[in-house]
Amino acid sequence: MRLQNKVAIVTGAGQGIGAATAKKFALEGAVVIVCDRRADSVEQSLQACKQAGAQAAGYTLDVTDRAAVEKVVADVVARFGRVDVLVNNAGITQDARLEKMTLEQFDTVIDVNLRGVFHVAQAVLPTMLSQGAGVILNASSVVGIYGNFGQTNYAATKFGVIGFTKTWSRELGPKGIRVNAVAPGFVETPILSTIPDTVMEKMRAQVPLRRLGQPEEIANTYAFLASDEASYINGAVIEVTGGLSL
Repeated sequence: MRLQNKVAIVTGAGQGIGAATAKKFALEGAVVIVCDRRADSVEQSLQACKQAGAQAAGYTLDVTDRAAVEKVVADVVARFGRVDVLVNNAGITQDARLEKMTLEQFDTVIDVNLRGVFHVAQAVLPTMLSQGAGVILNASSVVGIYGNFGQTNYAATKFGVIGFTKTWSRELGPKGIRVNAVAPGFVETPILSTIPDTVMEKMRAQVPLRRLGQPEEIANTYAFLASDEASYINGAVIEVTGGLSL
């Protein structure tokens, strides 16, 4: 198992890619720390990890709440002694064209998708520095590379996450901490549940593989990057898009 006994925190782990990542890490032998805003989602994902045979713990967490983030990380370190991997997966969308986007929509997405990533990364950093080892994996998006209609706020955060990744990999690489980002394309998750079938068909048609990705396919990428098999990968942005950008 590639992640045997590694302590891994996964934010936004209650559903979609985050839940798939938590379960994949569990199957790979990690101690999985499931974090999400919704208590019911935390419990469901936590049970899936335990059923996969992993030691796991769950926390209801809003990544925009710095004090809460620090408290969770402190508790994880107290209970398990270390933090080996952070998957900064928590994220939201509130779409609108530029002319119609409200300040509330803009600020909310920035707070979760960008500020939240900063909060959790900074909270785990002292432990990783003291260990002289760690892996931080940030959730970007194909939208963070190429932009997308109606997603000014979301695109800005996912571009920003790439900036975090490039900067942190330079700062932390010499200290034994690898930082990479994953940029998924169109993935079948609950975030797409409100999109009409006709639009979904157009999305599939844009992908050379003629299908959307599955959460497990993104989770597999995170598991590889978290493992020692990726020991020389640092500062990378890995597109998992089915060839969408070709």
